[in-house]
Formats: sequence, C-alpha cells, structure tokens
Amino acid sequence: MSSRAKIWLLPAMLYALFVFWYTDFSGPLSNAEIDKFTRALTDNGVSAERVGELGRFMREDSGRQFLMVNAIHNNAEPPAVEGAPADADADTLMGLYLEHMLPALVKRASHPVLIGGAVFPVIDLIGLEGAEEWTSAAIFRYRSRRTFMEVISNPVFLGRHDFKTAALEKTIAYPIEPSLYLGDPRLLLGLILFSLTALIQLLLPAFSRRGKNKTSGTQENQAGTTGTF
Repeated sequence: MSSRAKIWLLPAMLYALFVFWYTDFSGPLSNAEIDKFTRALTDNGVSAERVGELGRFMREDSGRQFLMVNAIHNNAEPPAVEGAPADADADTLMGLYLEHMLPALVKRASHPVLIGGAVFPVIDLIGLEGAEEWTSAAIFRYRSRRTFMEVISNPVFLGRHDFKTAALEKTIAYPIEPSLYLGDPRLLLGLILFSLTALIQLLLPAFSRRGKNKTSGTQENQAGTTGTF
C-alpha cells in the first residue's frame, strides 16, 4: 500500500462509519413497523385523533431525514406538574423535558440544529391570529420518521411530555424535508476530513525531507569529529 493510500485510509474509514451511523438506510417505514408503532401509541393512551395523524405521517414516509421546526412561546405561569418543583418556571420545565429527549435523540443520530430566543415580535403575519409574540425558535434534526416514532412511542416520553406541555402557552411544530441543508454534518465532516488529510499529504514530504537532512547533517558532523583525531 502506498503512503498516499495510508494517509487517506483512516479518514475514509472514519467518515464511512459516521455516515453509516448518521443515515437511516432502511427506507420508508414498513406496514409491520407502522402497525407496531400504532399499537404502542394506543397502549400508551394517546388519543385516537393523534394516532390517526401520526399514522398518516408514517404512511407518507420517504425514508429520508427531516427537520422539525418549532415556534415556542413560554407560559408565564405554568401549572404544577408531578415530578417538577412546585415553583418551576417554563425554562425549568423545558429543561426537565429535554433531560429525557436529548439523550434519546443523540443516540439515534438526531440533535438540535438551531436554537435561539426571539428578539422582536412577528414582522410578517398572514392568516393567523394570536401569533404575534414568540419566546424562541428551535429546529431539531431527525435521522428518519422511524427514529422519531421510536422516541415518541416510548412510554417514558409521555410522562416527560407533560413538562413541555406545561411550559408552553402556545407552539407550532411541523416537519420539513430539506432540499438545501448546508449545515448537514455529513457535508461538514467530509469537508473537514478532506481538508485536513490533503494538508497532511502536502506537508508530510517536507517534514520527511527535514528529518533526512537532520540525520545527514548529524552523520557528517560525526564524521568530521572523527577525522579530527
């Protein structure tokens, strides 16, 4: 194997492993999977209307990743929730919700993409009433609809979801499948690994020549010293 191939082998393997983990190659949800998730939601006490909505979401699966876009307005006086401090504010309740959600997401290659607080009321509003004020916005990446259903069909999710419900006065959340996503970690990691490996390949011969020159100079000095005696 050439030295060039050796330089590129490790980054290529690391990138392939990341892509394999980060991408769902299983395709759209199968009928058996849809039935399994539907039963789990029903057993968890999810309303028939909600189960029907999620059933359509699963049946229309493309197998691709998607981003969940969230507009969030915190509840100034959230109600008491079992398992939370009696005087918990919206941020505390949301933190309790995310304590479960974030680990469940990250281990399934899903994660926040963007989170930020609103700095001004709505500038452009068409066809909606009561949507002038928002506290923050967040975008979460999901590896696939399969991953999303694995998370929300877990019975643990229902208890934690009560924290989110209490924390919010209103919210809008809807999924999109990006046609342009420059922040995709597969793209960013690929560019970083390619750049670093190309730089190493360019610099390695220079370091190698410098090492040879030092070795040669040392040998010459030793030879000169020996000749003096």
